[in-house]
Amino acid sequence: MLNTAPTITTRHAATASSPLQPGLHPLLERILRARGVQSASELDLGLKHLYPPDTLQGIRPAAYRLADAVQTQQRILIVGDYDTDGATSSALAVLVLTQFGAANVDYLVPDRFIHGYGLSPSLVAVTSHKPPDLLITVDNGTSSIDGVTAANALGIDVVITDHHLPGETLPAALAIVNPNLPDNEFRYKNLAGVGVIYYLLAATRQVLHSRGHFSDITMPNLASVLDLVAVGTVADLVPLDYNNRLLVTQGLTKINAGHCRPGITALLEVANRSQPCTTQDIAFAVGPRLNAAGRLDDMSLGIQCLLTDDPAEAQVLARRLEGLNKERRSRQATMQTQAQIIADTISRQQSGLPKAFCLYNPDWHEGLVGLIASRIKDRFHRPTVAFAKGDSGVLKGSGRSIQGLHLRDLLCAVDRSAPGLISRFGGHAMAAGLSMPLPGLEQFRTLFNAAVEQAWSTELDCQVLTTDGNLPADCFTVTFAEQLRDLAPWGQGFPAPSFEDQFRVIRHRIVGETHLKLVLQHDTSRQQISAIYFNALEYFDALPVLYRIRAVYSLVINNFNGRRQPELIIQHLQTIIDQ
Repeated sequence: MLNTAPTITTRHAATASSPLQPGLHPLLERILRARGVQSASELDLGLKHLYPPDTLQGIRPAAYRLADAVQTQQRILIVGDYDTDGATSSALAVLVLTQFGAANVDYLVPDRFIHGYGLSPSLVAVTSHKPPDLLITVDNGTSSIDGVTAANALGIDVVITDHHLPGETLPAALAIVNPNLPDNEFRYKNLAGVGVIYYLLAATRQVLHSRGHFSDITMPNLASVLDLVAVGTVADLVPLDYNNRLLVTQGLTKINAGHCRPGITALLEVANRSQPCTTQDIAFAVGPRLNAAGRLDDMSLGIQCLLTDDPAEAQVLARRLEGLNKERRSRQATMQTQAQIIADTISRQQSGLPKAFCLYNPDWHEGLVGLIASRIKDRFHRPTVAFAKGDSGVLKGSGRSIQGLHLRDLLCAVDRSAPGLISRFGGHAMAAGLSMPLPGLEQFRTLFNAAVEQAWSTELDCQVLTTDGNLPADCFTVTFAEQLRDLAPWGQGFPAPSFEDQFRVIRHRIVGETHLKLVLQHDTSRQQISAIYFNALEYFDALPVLYRIRAVYSLVINNFNGRRQPELIIQHLQTIIDQ
């Protein structure tokens, strides 16, 4: 719960002389226009509209090198990352290259506790006993200067596919395919790592086709692997611009038609997610279970789950991932409580909320500090970096930021102030990782706070919740909830519709130990509707029956015992004291 109440605003929608679609509900029209949709063509998410790869810098030399490796049966090694984007990228590359006819394809994922992130020299050393001819990074590599140098010294050609922001110096790779490189003319910069490797594989298929490679084998249909692209794209929280929405839509179509990897089906089943699969199911069910492998164990388990063609094996692997996810939740709960105590103590010592938090506990698990940083950031609306103690006294940190403060730029500012203090770092505007020696923690905390203070503006003082306004009384229906669902996919940068209204609490109870189940009465229409507020135990005693509340919520369909009813998922509430 935030220390200060957020400001609730309404999204602005541009006016237009003609509707996007004939018969489209006016509220749906306003919702779409508020997300930048300007024409009906932007609602057509057919695969034929996928943006072509030609302007993606580096893709041509990378595709030709990869085609050469396939045709001459060279040893190809895929080096991934230990999150869902990295896992889906690795699985996608192995599957498609095998379909191309490559017989010597393998993958390797760094152990976050031994090798750290990306293509490090220590990871390259693992391959030295039998070096590959071609090494392809997926979802990493842009910052792997030393790792690429080590690979080059062994005579290994390196092709980097990545989407992370580049530093001032780039690795000496044979080719780098990254839409965020300077002067890259590719229109859609928000591709996830899995989207970048998908584009490279599509370009490689074109090269192989032009060489007559598919005269003896069937040319693969790359639409068949868009389920993996959808999972990685949604789980990595990249903005769902038109191109990403297209990729995700096509992938969800495969999943809901039953034409997806057995591992995805198994992960949905162990999470008790029913059809149709949505972006929320990927974000809150599939992604966390795959991520649990990389956080606590070895992401190879997640990749194996995605690669297997055997549904029975997929079920076994999915259950192992489910077990890891339960362990992750338990450990995270303990760490989160400790982090909140530390943050509260810092606030008391400073007689107010600081502009940033830098938290450390030597007992924390380094695979979970990113989740802790995210929770503290959400609670206090402040950029947060959480550290755990790694090997040899090295701190492993993970940070999360708020809208309006670019986290990687903040780390760059720290690095400029004290060169060498941070051993390595990288990431995005909203999330980043870093490592540094333990003795540098206090200096980092001071410099990080100073960087945030300098970048701060008064507009950032309070969290802003942006909604789509009030929901008309006649829209609290299954039919309207279905219409909202059918405009999906929703996600980062194209948020699911949320509304705000005033209600009176009729009944409420605790379900699932921490969730608040309510029956609310709409202030204006007097209509009663079911609602649920997840992880809101603290509100139970604070909401006596008949209290009025102002709630921010989304409208969904609750399928229970064969009955389909509209339900509100509460995202925020404030009490209205007018009893």
